[in-house]
Parts: sequence; structure tokens; C-alpha cells
Amino acid sequence: MTGDTDPLSLPVDELARRIAARELSPVEAVDASLARIAEVQPVLRCFTGDSLERWADDARRRARDAADAVVRGSPLGALHGVPVAIKETTPIAGHPHTSGSLTQRDVIATRDGAVVPSLRAAGAIVVGVTTSPEFAHHSITDSPLWGATGNPWAPALTPGGSSGGSAAAVASGCVRLAEGSDMGGSVRIPASWCGIVGLKPGIGRIPMDALPGLYDSLSHHGPLARSVDDARRFLAVTQGPDEADVMSLTTPLDLDGPSPSDVRGWRLALSVDLGGWWVDPEIRAAVERAAGLLEAAGAVVEPVDLQLTPDDEWVWIQLWGVFMSGYYGDLLAGHRAELDPDVVRLIELGDSLSATQVKRLELQRTDLWHRVRRALDGRRALLCPTMAARPESARKADRRPPPREREGRWFSSEMTGLFNLVAPCPALSVPCGFHAADPAAGIGELPIGLQVVGRRWREDEVLRIGRAVELALPEVTARRPPWPPALSPSPSPSR
Repeated sequence: MTGDTDPLSLPVDELARRIAARELSPVEAVDASLARIAEVQPVLRCFTGDSLERWADDARRRARDAADAVVRGSPLGALHGVPVAIKETTPIAGHPHTSGSLTQRDVIATRDGAVVPSLRAAGAIVVGVTTSPEFAHHSITDSPLWGATGNPWAPALTPGGSSGGSAAAVASGCVRLAEGSDMGGSVRIPASWCGIVGLKPGIGRIPMDALPGLYDSLSHHGPLARSVDDARRFLAVTQGPDEADVMSLTTPLDLDGPSPSDVRGWRLALSVDLGGWWVDPEIRAAVERAAGLLEAAGAVVEPVDLQLTPDDEWVWIQLWGVFMSGYYGDLLAGHRAELDPDVVRLIELGDSLSATQVKRLELQRTDLWHRVRRALDGRRALLCPTMAARPESARKADRRPPPREREGRWFSSEMTGLFNLVAPCPALSVPCGFHAADPAAGIGELPIGLQVVGRRWREDEVLRIGRAVELALPEVTARRPPWPPALSPSPSPSR
């Protein structure tokens, strides 16, 4: 979507290098980003509606300061002058902290989430705040506050969620890096449907203090990025430890330089259906092709049966209800009518569970871990689809209740939340193919993502496998959405 002269066509390491060498100004990079945002925002609505002018002024001021630092010869961070975007669920002091909710429309953050000063310390410049469904509760980015966000490949369809605004901003060329959060696939789902890279690190790798509580065991910050190397750079500058998060890891990874790609001799598990999922035939073919290319690169790919069931996903759904009830349940008394009906249902689900029932979910979660552990035994990672189906409409009002079964198999469009239940295991989504166009429906080709689930806290290994996929499928990973979109119109607001 961007030409070779666009600063944002450059990988972030190269962009930062050119800025440091005074071959390119941070002002030029930020201006290019803001111009692109102005171009795509009326179609995609991937940034929060009231923040753009405020953020543009702040970003230009910081860009001028960054340019002055280069001239002075000051020490420069790894992302000096690089534009980035932050998801609206992450607080930034002095700015609205809306979380997609009418109930939060007047909230101004009084502090920065830990990931923000880490990015700024590396020299990154925040150019805007991206949209989310209310309280990040859904895989479709359509909130009561901002309406529906569109997918850059087909704006009438969803980019996914809950980090859908961040993914759409990256895929459409507004930024190369955006922060997201992942509690059930909220980074990986939109990465897959937008044709970009998305990483859920192991729990605690990137300090997470954006939530009211610090002891949540589902929630992760992670990057949405144009490439594996861009995601690796984000992880390198945001990983802990940080005293702001008591659960942050104290042993950072060595992530200097670009990601290696050699997977010769690596044993990898493959489970296209996780033991019982219905998977779109085009997705199945793309995932199997990617696995075959990894074999051609020297990996040993071994089919496994994870024996996952709908009961496993129900564990995650119940814990998600507890999460929503614990953090946002007090809003029901005075704001029920303003809340997304799905948020209300999740809160009520959480309220319906006893403490004993919640504790017993740990037993099912433990059993799931042992099945995943056996699949990873002696292997570096598990390969499977990120999503089981194509993206749906961008508007929740157009969404029909999905069937629970297709062709006698369990159906759920996302295959991600299960791996939040084994929170220390990183999970990466990397593009691996495309759905065929559907001209009759006004929809062009749509991306498909491969999910790489790794050993505990071995983000370096899943990134390495992802980089091998990128090199094996350059015609897939280098493609950008057509602009302006050739077929599908933009979504209408659903507020």
C-alpha cells in the first residue's frame, strides 16, 4: 500500500538507522504516518475518533525533539523517531483512556502503562490511539463508543479483535508497529485476518499493568507488526523486568539483531484441527503448505493429536466471564443500557459462578497443559491455524450466532484462546496464504495466518520459526492490501 519512498515501507531497524544517520528526519517519518492516518481513517476507523488532532500535535512536537537529538549527537534508542500506535485499553497519562466504552468516554489516564515508557525510552513516537471493542471483550472491533473498524483487505469485514484497530493501522501502512493486548487471541486474531505478524509473548515477558489487577493469568501485551523482525524489535525494547508488574520475568531474552531463520533439525508438531475443530479447507491447505515448506527448510514436522474439545474452550469463556465481572461488573448497576450486550452477558456469566467452580477450572486448565506439554515434548513448537474461518462483517449488528458444529465437528472461528490457558507458552501468528476472492460478495483475497505455539518463554524460537515461514513464502508475507480497496465498501457505524 506504500511506495518505496515512504519511510514506513522500511523495516523499523532500517528506518531507525537512517534517522540516526541523518538520511531521514523523524519529522518526515511522523508526517508520513499522520498523512496515512488521515487517508485511511475515514474508511477504516482504526483510530479513536476524538484523538487524532491532539495526537498529531504531540507527535510532531516529539518528532522535532527527536530530530534535535540526532543533530546534537545524543544517545539514540533502537526505535528513535519511529512512529507507533497504542491500543486504547492501555493508559497514557494525560490522554483519554476510553477502552471503547461509553462509560469511560470522559476518563483521562493519570499514569502510563508500563509498555508506553519502554517504547518512548527506545525513541518511539506515539502517533495515535487505536480502537478496541468495549473492554477488549470480543474478536470483532465494534464498540459502543467508536462503532465498527474495517479490515484493510475488505473494509466491510472486521479486522478481528480485540486489537483490531492496531492491526488495521499496521496493515494499512499507518505505522509499522502497534501495541496490542492478548487475552484470548486479541493480538493473533487480527494479525491473521489483516495479513500481518502478531505475537502473544509468554506471561510476564512484557510487563502488563494496564489492568486494574496485577495477578491476571490470561493477559499479555504484544506487538502487531509488518514483519517478524519488526515484532522482535518491539519485544526487545519492551520486555521486562519492571517493578510495575510483580509477575514480570526477571531474565530477559537476548534479542539483539535480526531474527535467525535456520530451523534445520528442529522437531515441530502439527495439528491442523487441534483434535476436533472444523477448519476451512483453504486454511487447512495453507497451513499444511507452510508446514511442508518448513520441512523443506530442514525441520522435522510430526503430526500430533492434541485431543482438544469444546470443554477446553468453555474453560476459557468462563474465566473470561470472571475477568469481566471482577473488573467491570460494578458498571451494571448504573450503566447497563450503555454497555455492549455481550459485555453484559459475560459479566452475568462471571457472576453466576461460585468461587469453588472457578477454582475447579484450574483442574481443567491443568489437564489442558498436560496435553499441550505432551505435544511439545522434544519439539520446539506446535503449528496450527490461527483462525478456523474467514472474517465476518465489521458490524456486530450484522453478525449471526455462529453454529456450534460444522460437518460434525466443533466450530469456533478462532483457535487462539486455548493457548492463553497455557499462558507461559508464546504464540505467534504469521501470514501463510490467502483465501480466494469472492467477487460475487464484493470481497477480494483475504489473508490466512499460521499459529506457532512455543515452549514456555521461548519467544525467540517462535520468532525464528516465523522468520523461516516469511523466507519460504515471500509472495505471501510481502503483500499489502490494495488501496483504495477494490471491491468492498467501508463499514457503516453501528452506534
